[in-house]
Amino acid sequence: MSMVKEAVEVDVPVRTAYNQWTQFETFPQFMEGVEEIRQLDDRHNHWTTKIGGVQREFDTEIIDQLPDERITWRTTTGDTRQKGTVHFQRLDDTHTRVELSMDVEPGGVAEKVGDTLGVIDRRIKGDMQRFKEYIENRGTESGAWRGRVQPG
Repeated sequence: MSMVKEAVEVDVPVRTAYNQWTQFETFPQFMEGVEEIRQLDDRHNHWTTKIGGVQREFDTEIIDQLPDERITWRTTTGDTRQKGTVHFQRLDDTHTRVELSMDVEPGGVAEKVGDTLGVIDRRIKGDMQRFKEYIENRGTESGAWRGRVQPG
């Protein structure tokens, strides 16, 4: 597995940044290669991605979610295995540090070669920059889910 870590500072309050991140179905608007995410329930999402011409579908499960602090997930189906956490750190009333940490095990030969060449790192860095632009341009979240998911 490859560990990827990327952080951005966004010019919105922590509540706004966190609330927007809970709107998984908006991810295709700022995540490269993500075609669709369907939220199945409070803990489960179905992803459709297309990267390098290869379409993949997989499911994720949120295993820990604490409002304004973190969301942790893992894949439950599909060729690509991953787990990760996004942390939200209040810097002041109008600035938030958003840090994404992921362990990714690419599924196919093309993905493994891409990982070796640093493609996953660059994609995550770009996704985080696009999230920054997305939320700052909006100025407010498109929705929110403030529930608690506890590990276990």
